[in-house]
Amino acid sequence: MQFTNPDENDNSNIEDRRGGGGRKVAIGGIGTIVVVIIALLMGKNPMQMLNQVNNVVPQQTQQSDQPYQESAEEKNERVLAENVFRSCKTVWQQQFGQWNKTFQSPNLLMYTGSEQTACGEGSSAMGPFYCPGDEKIYLDLSFFQELESKFNASGDFARAYVVAHEFGHHIQNLLGFSNKLDAARGKVSEKEYNRLSVKLELQADFLAGYWAHYAKTLQKNGIVINESDVESALNAATQIGDDMLQKKAQGYTVPDAFTHGTSAQRVFWFKKGLTSGDINQGDTFNDPSL
Repeated sequence: MQFTNPDENDNSNIEDRRGGGGRKVAIGGIGTIVVVIIALLMGKNPMQMLNQVNNVVPQQTQQSDQPYQESAEEKNERVLAENVFRSCKTVWQQQFGQWNKTFQSPNLLMYTGSEQTACGEGSSAMGPFYCPGDEKIYLDLSFFQELESKFNASGDFARAYVVAHEFGHHIQNLLGFSNKLDAARGKVSEKEYNRLSVKLELQADFLAGYWAHYAKTLQKNGIVINESDVESALNAATQIGDDMLQKKAQGYTVPDAFTHGTSAQRVFWFKKGLTSGDINQGDTFNDPSL
């Protein structure tokens, strides 16, 4: 994957707090996968454990005033994340303009260890997540290495897919889809809530593919992708499917506990966004097959 003309001087909506941060854990996006795996290995209900983690009492820690010293590898990962984020901003700004809707960009906040958020405590152990409370995408770049070492998903476009997926959660927030899940909280069974969560996550996968569809045609902040790039993204979607993760953790699947969708579903919806470029085809909430 290559960027055609990245505007690397545009650092608006990008925060770098690596090396510092407080203690506060938000759950969201791909980050919940780590907690779910731990729950399955311990024989606990994943939703109960998620709720426990999300209600952790904040603790105070010291913040460092020293600038973060990044390695060459970390610099490459940071530049990639920033360029994908800029490309997402450009694509969605244009799309919202065509729809005569107001677009407000989220912030990309890079951190290490833990970080206070409006949704709770953000921890690197939970991976990337989006917090609708402060409209920020939280990313510890170490997740990119875990994506390759733990989930067997390598390649720049696999990492781009992660950022675009979390940006997709912000688009859902702006378009009102996130409210469907919020409105159901505490009012439906755990099984039904999980089903709605799957719909939300699969739609974010669709929106990640949708971004790539239009990013390919941009003169500024656009991307050049080839077949191997697409395969790396599809492999990432496959490796973090609920069925794949549960099989690895316990040897069998519990469909009622799925919160993100199966590998096949995640691949399907990402590809649908990538190939169609039609926002109307991404309404997972009204799809009778889900």
